Amino acid sequence: MSRVQNTMRNRWRSLTDLAATSIAILSTILVIAPLVAIFIYLIYKGASSLNLAFFTQVPKPVGEEGGGMANAIYGSAILLGLASLIGVPIGIGGGVFLSEFGRGTKLANAIRFTADVLNGVPSIVMGIAAYSLVVVPMHHFSAFSGGVALGIMMIPTVCRTTEEMLLMVPHVVREAALGLGVPNWRSVLSITVKTASPGIITGCMLAFARVAGETAPLIFTAFGNAFWSTNLNREIAALPLQIYVYAISPYDDWHRLAWAGALVLIVLIVLAVSLVRFVTSRGVLKGAN
Repeated sequence: MSRVQNTMRNRWRSLTDLAATSIAILSTILVIAPLVAIFIYLIYKGASSLNLAFFTQVPKPVGEEGGGMANAIYGSAILLGLASLIGVPIGIGGGVFLSEFGRGTKLANAIRFTADVLNGVPSIVMGIAAYSLVVVPMHHFSAFSGGVALGIMMIPTVCRTTEEMLLMVPHVVREAALGLGVPNWRSVLSITVKTASPGIITGCMLAFARVAGETAPLIFTAFGNAFWSTNLNREIAALPLQIYVYAISPYDDWHRLAWAGALVLIVLIVLAVSLVRFVTSRGVLKGAN
């Protein structure tokens, strides 16, 4: 009787394991399928419009065929660079404070609550806030104001991710450093942060990918520019802005360029994230090594 029970029990476990595995695989497919479908559709609609002119020329006037989005690609790089310079240091600093120095304090709870609220604030609200705080006092739109808007959006994601990654570092690592007489601040920077650096870098790239495609904040700040612009104090083009302008236009040629711009934007984001993941996986930035 016990042998029969064991056989039935083993079969039930096998069926349960098979069902759980099947559900996990199905869930993975359901998550990946829309992303693959969107990417394939972007290739179908936009790949035919990609050529050398797209990456080397500025937009043509209305009625003229051709042109490209070289200025928008350059402008997006400038804006994302400014946003990273603002959002990443502040976000990592806030996460380090929450995890290592302010744990359990009222200030830390207030910062954590504020970061969670900011994560859920619509991007257009961020754009209006940046418009009021930066554009209005300066009396004109600018690349700097666009970078500020995107940088503010990056801060809460980087901050909360950094805190969570640091909390995953075992306490014995901190205790070992302190036991050797290492000051607490140096232990945090040289050991704790370094150990959690792969997760922190992943959080930074998630924040980067989130703001890379934002359009609403840039409408109120960078505003867009049909020409080359290297002045951070003036309007600047950006891929999301250019895609938006082309997409709502009545011209078929502009619609094709909008699809091409969307494809390039997605590819650039994927390449940036993949490059960072590759570097961390090779151990160049891996804290454990």
